[in-house]
Amino acid sequence: MLKKTSTKVALSLIPLIAVIKILSLFPTFIETYYSNGLYLFISKALRLSFGWLPFSLGDVFYTLGILLIIRWFIKNIKRIVTDTKLWFVELFSVLSIVYFTFHLFWAFNYYRKPLHENLNLKADYTTEQLLETISILKEKTNALHNQLAKNDSTKVNYPFNKAFVLEHTLNSYENLWKTYPNLKYTNPSVKKSLLSYPLTIMGFSGYLNPFTNEAQVNSMIPIYKLPTTTAHEIAHQLGYAAENEANFIGFLASINNNNIYFKYSGYSFALRHCLGELFKRDPETYYEVAQTINKGIYKNYKEVRDFWDSHKNFTEPIFKETYSTFLKANNQSKGIKSYSYVVALYVNYFTNKNL
Repeated sequence: MLKKTSTKVALSLIPLIAVIKILSLFPTFIETYYSNGLYLFISKALRLSFGWLPFSLGDVFYTLGILLIIRWFIKNIKRIVTDTKLWFVELFSVLSIVYFTFHLFWAFNYYRKPLHENLNLKADYTTEQLLETISILKEKTNALHNQLAKNDSTKVNYPFNKAFVLEHTLNSYENLWKTYPNLKYTNPSVKKSLLSYPLTIMGFSGYLNPFTNEAQVNSMIPIYKLPTTTAHEIAHQLGYAAENEANFIGFLASINNNNIYFKYSGYSFALRHCLGELFKRDPETYYEVAQTINKGIYKNYKEVRDFWDSHKNFTEPIFKETYSTFLKANNQSKGIKSYSYVVALYVNYFTNKNL
């Protein structure tokens, strides 16, 4: 009886994949009935269930899960030869359950309507519009830097700890939802990851655990980067799965915070993305523009770059490529490079605001 059940569960993976692929062709349906329907109840229930815990339950689950998988493979390695059929049945039955739960709890959000459609923004832009946006971001970032740093050549040092950032990122969303009601954030569940060192080795600033809906933040990254990272992970909690969209929402949330340091993180975050795009399009103009930006801002950028450089290792490219493949399999055709497409959202946001 148990064998028959396991076989049915294992075989259900094939039609399950087919159904999900078919549903992915209907983003409006996903947007209406999942992202703005079922997912709202599931995510809130998970945050209510686990958000009150002072530690990351998702990290504990992942750690135990990895250990159990290793244990199962060690105990059953011989069965690959002696009982091949049942070995694969057990393996695929577990994969089927995980795949179903992953999509039910969160991953259908990969197939929702693009954010720019919901915000009435365009998806493309000209180099002239990019330069106008950089001018706006440069002015705001320079002005904030002048208020926070000793002079224009020193980096901004943050006068509070990382726990403060996690707590006060909620203010970002309290202010943001007044303009964008669909970004209202309740029942917070934002935590420092217990796996911050492994995340650092893999090259990640944080992640959302789809099975517990806990926003996990890498507590080792420089505090300058933390406001936008925390806001980014909350955006994932709100059902915005695409990395470029979560980056844009993280920017919006940070610049809407009452704290000037959060605003600085947000504006300089967007400025860095836009400068990178300008360099690809017009290196000569990039160098002209770069000279008009406070040197201290580049020192904050360097602070983050130095952190990641100090933890570079041979496994990082493997994890990054694996994650990129995962993104491509989940409706992000550019993989990890889709992060750069956030520039289109910045440009069209400021174009719409007519600033």
